[in-house]
Amino acid sequence: MKELISKNNIVKAAMVLALYLTVYLLMNAGIIDSYIFLNIVSIGINIILAVSLNLITGFTGQLSLGHAAFMSIGAYASGILTAKLGLPFIAGILGAALAAALAGVLIGVPTLRLKGDYLAIATLGFGEIIRIIGLNWKYVGGAMGLNDIPRYTNWTWLYWIIVLTVVIIWNFLSSYNGRAVISIKEDEIASTSMGVNTNYYKVLVFTIGALFAGIAGALYANYFYFIKPDSFGFMKSVDILVIVVLGGLGSIRGSIISAIALSLVSLSLQGIPELRMVIYAVILFIMMVYKPQRILGSFRKLVKKEV
Repeated sequence: MKELISKNNIVKAAMVLALYLTVYLLMNAGIIDSYIFLNIVSIGINIILAVSLNLITGFTGQLSLGHAAFMSIGAYASGILTAKLGLPFIAGILGAALAAALAGVLIGVPTLRLKGDYLAIATLGFGEIIRIIGLNWKYVGGAMGLNDIPRYTNWTWLYWIIVLTVVIIWNFLSSYNGRAVISIKEDEIASTSMGVNTNYYKVLVFTIGALFAGIAGALYANYFYFIKPDSFGFMKSVDILVIVVLGGLGSIRGSIISAIALSLVSLSLQGIPELRMVIYAVILFIMMVYKPQRILGSFRKLVKKEV
């Protein structure tokens, strides 16, 4: 209990609340207009996606190229619940989280024995399956997409979901379960010999990561009014993976900083989309040559600094 109300945590909570109030007041004053807020929404969604993928790839060592598929499932689930069935946004978020988490279990269980490139190919195939289903599902518009989705996503929903995502994943990693997950990445055979149920933790990590990706999809769908299967294709998964790699595998803070930086770069390159991935590749090359530990290094280094 004393740890929860420590001076350090009180200061962090105050800073989090101050940031929320500052942006809220700037929006009410008209200083932050609709275009700036659109950029903020894109950054916030990328933060949720990057932090949740880092849990799977950065901390557990499971290379996934299907994170956009979980986002797609969440987006369509929320779109159906809010646009088709007329339910409130909280129902859309919960439905998106549950649908994506179930998908995480379904993809996690059959791919337990796969590692590295094989797992990446399997998750890539899963993403393509979800995209093809969306293209041929007439109830959600098929290739034309699902439109007229209510705009429920606002600063309050976006901000506190980001905070919730970071807090839950950070505390998970700081717990016994988190240490077990990290041990799988370091040496799976040694972890198994020490009694760690690697199969259970792999599925658990996929489920948690998918759940938050689904919530990110709900925020996306209920802000942009319109979703289509091609919005959640392979390149979206690559975008998220690039953010994670640039920020540092196993660094939550690095993922947040990288999500902000690359979101701004991507928005500035909207006029020349054909060069976006080229510039991404150049950025990654420069980082690997001159700063191979990425923006903030690894989780273990961060823990050592805080201890």
